[in-house]
Amino acid sequence: MNNGQKRGALAFERVTKRYGKSVAVDDITFSIEPKTMVTLLGPSGCGKTTTLRMIAGLERVDEGRIRIGGRDVTDLSAAERDVSMVFQSYALFPHMSVLENVAYGLTVARQPKKQAHERAHDALALVGLAELAARSPSELSGGQQQRVAVARALVLQPEILLLDEPLSNLDAKMRTRVRDEIRDLQVKLGLTAVYVTHDQEEALAISDQIVVMNRKKIAQQGTPREIFEAPADEFVADFIGNANVVDGEIRVADGKTARCAVSGEQIDLPYGGTRTGAVRIAMRPEAIELSPYEHGSLVTGEVSRAIYLGREMQYTVQTQLGELFVVCHRLDQIFPRGAQVALRFKAHGAAIVGAHA
Repeated sequence: MNNGQKRGALAFERVTKRYGKSVAVDDITFSIEPKTMVTLLGPSGCGKTTTLRMIAGLERVDEGRIRIGGRDVTDLSAAERDVSMVFQSYALFPHMSVLENVAYGLTVARQPKKQAHERAHDALALVGLAELAARSPSELSGGQQQRVAVARALVLQPEILLLDEPLSNLDAKMRTRVRDEIRDLQVKLGLTAVYVTHDQEEALAISDQIVVMNRKKIAQQGTPREIFEAPADEFVADFIGNANVVDGEIRVADGKTARCAVSGEQIDLPYGGTRTGAVRIAMRPEAIELSPYEHGSLVTGEVSRAIYLGREMQYTVQTQLGELFVVCHRLDQIFPRGAQVALRFKAHGAAIVGAHA
């Protein structure tokens, strides 16, 4: 490969995409290692699908360069790039059999029909649908149709597999099943895959790396654990895991740990600086403990909403810090709406996310 890079490596170098005067992607730079599953995650309109389409060659780059395997593909057409895409809508041909749908890309590339069908059978076997090769797409469930779409992309043996919100049309149980199947295939085949979603749980479950996007830019890139436990800012903290962001104060900092005060409660948090003073702190819902109100409790509140979900209780609590969302997995003590409670904060699940505005 060019520049000593391996097959499947991907790099964006200061890439910008505009539609007229509107900026869709704003000066983004990131890289992806071969054989990894990387998720582009963010709210609607953040630029993640446009980014995926630029990798595929379906959108032109206005500024910057894109490299695949070290090769500059910025000005190459979609047909000249070694990538395959799985679309949200499946995009299966209703008049073709499942086998013909999977073999379609190979027949367009003028492979002999027998060889194309043999490879299509192999791809269907990978996704567990070989016995359905002769059926039409309309005879399949939504999960089966999505697996056919994945097989159609895999049969081309792409350098990079692109998946654009591929599970959005499935029900919750089927989403989890097909999600896990896609991840298992990616690992088994050693593929580089770029996966677009707005579902935080989906991203955490399948990714080696997550690229969080916000307002057309990259907010943070890291492993799922890094993104969840050490969010770069308030947006990432809130988007990944519904964090409560509260005011706090760093009292002492030594370059590794900061002793923080939150309404009088003290909590030690990881912190790379030595500055003291007002800060913003993200608290995961699970990092807040509730107990019955006692005189002298430092942080108190009233339960305004209590939702029982079988494995957990979800509470909304009105406090002097504002409205806090709390998740409790202990079900031996349930607080009803209107209950007066005391709150304590745990270090695990809390992080400093910026200076106080």
